[in-house]
Amino acid sequence: MNSVQANEQQTPWWKSAVIYQIYPRSFLDTNGDGVGDLRGIIQKLPYIKSLGVDAIWLGPICSSPNDDMGYDVSDYRQIMTEFGTMADFEELMSLAKAAELKVIVDLVLNHSSDEHSWFIESRSSRDNPYRDYYIWRDAKGNGEPSNWESVFSGSTWEFDEASGQYYLHLYSRKQPDLNWENPEVRRELFDVVQFWIDKGVDGFRLDTITTISKAPDFPDAPVVDSTRSRQPATQYYMNGPRMMEYLREFHDVLLSDPALVTIGEAPGATPLQALDLIDSKAGVMDMVIQWEHIEADPGTGGKWGPEWWTVSHFRKIMSAWQRGLAGKGWNTLYLNNHDQPRAVSRFGDDAKYHSESAKMLATCIHLLQGTPFVYQGEEIGMTNVAFASIGDYRCVETLNMYQKERAAGVSDATLMERIHRKSRDNARTPMQWSGKPNGGFTGAKPWIAVNPNYTAINVEKQEDDVLSVLNYYRKLIALRKSNPVIVHGSYADVDTNSDWVYAFKRSRDGTELLCINNFSANDIPFRAPIPSNADSIEVIIGNYEDDYAGSVRPFETRVYRYRT
Repeated sequence: MNSVQANEQQTPWWKSAVIYQIYPRSFLDTNGDGVGDLRGIIQKLPYIKSLGVDAIWLGPICSSPNDDMGYDVSDYRQIMTEFGTMADFEELMSLAKAAELKVIVDLVLNHSSDEHSWFIESRSSRDNPYRDYYIWRDAKGNGEPSNWESVFSGSTWEFDEASGQYYLHLYSRKQPDLNWENPEVRRELFDVVQFWIDKGVDGFRLDTITTISKAPDFPDAPVVDSTRSRQPATQYYMNGPRMMEYLREFHDVLLSDPALVTIGEAPGATPLQALDLIDSKAGVMDMVIQWEHIEADPGTGGKWGPEWWTVSHFRKIMSAWQRGLAGKGWNTLYLNNHDQPRAVSRFGDDAKYHSESAKMLATCIHLLQGTPFVYQGEEIGMTNVAFASIGDYRCVETLNMYQKERAAGVSDATLMERIHRKSRDNARTPMQWSGKPNGGFTGAKPWIAVNPNYTAINVEKQEDDVLSVLNYYRKLIALRKSNPVIVHGSYADVDTNSDWVYAFKRSRDGTELLCINNFSANDIPFRAPIPSNADSIEVIIGNYEDDYAGSVRPFETRVYRYRT
């Protein structure tokens, strides 16, 4: 064994892991209330284990009134009533450990619910000891403290008539931001994290963690759209002036244990900014969930605006992250999660080439360097949903956008088309287990309707089909575990002379992988650039049954392995 291989054996568990993300509300309902629960996760642990994954990431499970579906926490030390009890969680932990599955929990530390006891006390009077747990400001002139626009539309400021001040909420008005400037708030939050460490969890996904520090004077944001009274202000609350100080304290007090993994959500981060957070020698977290690659398609109109998309742009972003973090930090690899539309609908073809594009997208992501995340239903190619009425949607961001734009005169048809493409509810429809009513998710009315295509796309139907998307994921995950080059190899992108083909190489100790991915429905002439001195050439995975080397077919993926 050489020194490089010896060092690789000492790498943290999460670098070689594949992590399965669960959105508990939509996973499996076992008590007939139409809402997924912890016992549903317990019931499906054998299925999760069968995928070959190493860990599960649980979406927020703490007590919540669910204005933002669990990301508004009313009690950090209690389980959401709809999901079960702490005893259920402890049983889940025990059974997951027995199955050699690690457990990562989602924590929301930038804000709480307005129904949290801290905020109830905080708003009760200006001299309450909890007043400074949140961010309160006087009016500026006759208006709000600043012109900041909320991530979920409208103002970031909510007026409280009883105390005559405004409180800050970057998201929903029912999600007041915690004041990290107050050391007592930090102490309380660190105690919360210790509580879950004591429960035996293996790590944390930290929601919107890069927004915990704000510009202290809350200046007005520059006017970028004169038709709007409120303006985007991310430059004043993202990667703020004391963020690194707070996260360093957080790390040093609680998170330095190498057995724990910390994954910070970092929208807006560049590779260079990410390294401040996750540098292997001086960082304060292990990985960040960056958004640059999944924000590659909005065009100039923001999230809801007209799309543009070329794989050359996507390739540029992915390559920048692969090169920028190489040897210094570690990538997260994903196209799907609870906040994003389904990747097969967004970046593939969810009709004619549904199976091919689902497999291609998976291969492209899993063959890069980093830790792959599989979001529930991704492994069977679940798609976006197109509900007919706004009344069928549940996402607060979607509902706020609809109300705001309808008031501005935008037609229902236009808004519904945007929602069908980009609503977070696309990812939150229930898991499709079978062709039974409601996809086998529940015997009651589900909290949100099941995608009508559940009879065609479901786990039961794909289990025994060797060519299914599900069994392709199993093969792909196993391939990663048996090929150290996928985890540890270097990365180099390959010039394909095409706007729609993304190819790259992974190399380690004389073994090279060439991964070719066609993101279009066209047959594109392309000959694999395998070195002339290569030997032991083989295709180790692909989504077509035969290997036609003269082109890449619609949504084809092909991975060559050879020695040089």
